[in-house]
Amino acid sequence: MKKVLKVIGILLLVVIVGVGTLITYALVALPNVGKAPDLKVETTPEKVQRGEYLAYAVCGCMDCHSTRDWTKYSGPLVPGTVGKGGETFDKKLGFPGTYYSRNITPYGISRYSDGELYRVITTGVTKEGRAMFPVMPYTHYAKMDPEDIHCIIAYLRTLPSIENKVAESHSDFPMNIIINTIPAKAVPGKRPSPADKLAYGAYLVNASGCNECHTREKRGQIIKELEYSGGREFRFHDGSILRSSNITPDVNTGIGSWTEDVFINRFRAFADSGYVAPGVPMGSFNTIMPWTMYGKMSREDLAAIYAYLRSIPPQVNNVTKFVPATK
Repeated sequence: MKKVLKVIGILLLVVIVGVGTLITYALVALPNVGKAPDLKVETTPEKVQRGEYLAYAVCGCMDCHSTRDWTKYSGPLVPGTVGKGGETFDKKLGFPGTYYSRNITPYGISRYSDGELYRVITTGVTKEGRAMFPVMPYTHYAKMDPEDIHCIIAYLRTLPSIENKVAESHSDFPMNIIINTIPAKAVPGKRPSPADKLAYGAYLVNASGCNECHTREKRGQIIKELEYSGGREFRFHDGSILRSSNITPDVNTGIGSWTEDVFINRFRAFADSGYVAPGVPMGSFNTIMPWTMYGKMSREDLAAIYAYLRSIPPQVNNVTKFVPATK
């Protein structure tokens, strides 16, 4: 019996030492995505214009890095807050810690070189080597054409500087260890020609992170076999729950009955010069979908996204989109 207990004790010690070694490795040696590239982005009018379009209408950078007015439908941006950061993603919203979007105006990023900005956008690793929680969709930006990322950097450098000091984000245990294992080296692609509508649509869908919101998740990981079928839950601070729509081409529960014009006009209606976001009383239906930003996408780009979404397998998922908070 003593021999058995001794063996068990040794095995437990080995396990403890092994776990301790893995934790130490994750905390000390990770994240490991390599050095920031030696990069100097040329700031040309063309790059800035392209970067502004991507940051607003495609990649949704300004969605999280500005203040949104949740008293109005779809939370349009509050004037004068573009890029200032400070939006909170915490346990009330289902996150494993408290995370703040960074200030990406020159006030917040002037200490970054262009190479360091490229690295943090595409790998989620800061200037100081810290891992960012992937509420920042850097795993998507990692696959984008480097030239598009360069354009975003050029645009950010031109933003009006807003003095806004943002608190440091922090993860709860065990996410404070796991977070270091998430960043990986960027695997940049090439932006396809718009003439190749499906490939170009796939590129835009990745850049927009459509699957992140429109796919259910388990323990923070999207369920690949349910991709784009909707139903992912998002909590508002009042306790109400929003679920994303099914955007697969299922006729009854998705967008299978939508024509290209219906799809495009659903977005472009929010870009109309006469559009004014209606007020939404607390506890009533609202959406985190940034229609006023995505609505600024060109018809060509929206048509490509539509073509790609029509090419994926249809999935039946009848989503209950909104559940009010219980009193």
